[in-house]
Amino acid sequence: MKKYEAVFILDIRKTDDEGAAFTREFGELIGALGGTLESTTPMGRRQFTYEINKRKAGIYFDFVFELEPAKVIAIKEKYKLDERVLRNLILLYDRPVTAPEGPVALNIE
Repeated sequence: MKKYEAVFILDIRKTDDEGAAFTREFGELIGALGGTLESTTPMGRRQFTYEINKRKAGIYFDFVFELEPAKVIAIKEKYKLDERVLRNLILLYDRPVTAPEGPVALNIE
């Protein structure tokens, strides 16, 4: 299984509970597909720089989960047709475990 990060932008007009139902539904879907949801981060309402489908703001959510690569397509297909989702992005979660602290000096000779 691989680790993924998904960012969803929800339509404010189509979500009544600030996305709580969507979060539960997403967690249940990951579990049904045989994966594990590691973290859910609600990032709140944000204004858009440019309108998306005639909307000026949306509710952002960030999910980190583990799932088989072939099953990620099922998530994309399901939420492509969902009216509540304005945009979604699913990426591999490849953050280095040990990152250097502070600026890195390069010796160029």
